[in-house]
Amino acid sequence: MSHPNRLVDRLWVVVLAGMRHFRVMVRKLQRMAKYFDVHPDNPQRRSISQVVDLLRADGLIAYPTDSCYALGCVLGNRDGIDRIRSIRGLDDRHHFTLMCRDFAQLGQFAHVGNTVFRAIKAATPGSYTFILPATKEVPRRLMHPKKRTVGARIPQHPVAQALLAELGEPMLSSTLLLPDEAEPMTQGWEIKEALDHVLDAVVDSGDCGTEPTTVVDFSDDEPVVLRRGAGDPDRFES
Repeated sequence: MSHPNRLVDRLWVVVLAGMRHFRVMVRKLQRMAKYFDVHPDNPQRRSISQVVDLLRADGLIAYPTDSCYALGCVLGNRDGIDRIRSIRGLDDRHHFTLMCRDFAQLGQFAHVGNTVFRAIKAATPGSYTFILPATKEVPRRLMHPKKRTVGARIPQHPVAQALLAELGEPMLSSTLLLPDEAEPMTQGWEIKEALDHVLDAVVDSGDCGTEPTTVVDFSDDEPVVLRRGAGDPDRFES
């Protein structure tokens, strides 16, 4: 027969677990995405600052890029990463993209030799994602487990650039493509309507594209186009 004290201890474990689950459920029910209508070419600084405050508080946002709308959070936001996986229906094998403001940020997280640097610099900012050898600054869970590579891009969209400039560090990003959908959503209000209780902010700058980035693998220095997308792939194909 179990000792009464042990039964009480087990009961408290169950009660505490239930309370934690209840608090998580309440937070989910209370969450409602803030909506920011920003100018596509000259985004309002106040709005950008408010969105970045949410990012720094471990928020998850939807925002425009020069390819299509994306989901973004800071690198250490485990809850944000879990929410992205849930929204998109992704498993643990999916690798996210580091959205960088410029080469200074990119160079902190990826090894870029002179030849590769020149090739990437000629194509950025733009609609390309580059697969590069990761530095020690990249958390292990975010890099390819065998190749130790990371995907990175430098966007051209003024809103994405403004967010990255205000944040001062890269964002972890993923295309806002819902499960079983052929194309990403193109309107901010549409995103707000569909994902209101799983996002912390929607940054709407008007109609956005549906074509993903062109993905170029530089893990072995020589470029290999893995996916043809919005960026012109011809510059990387001989």
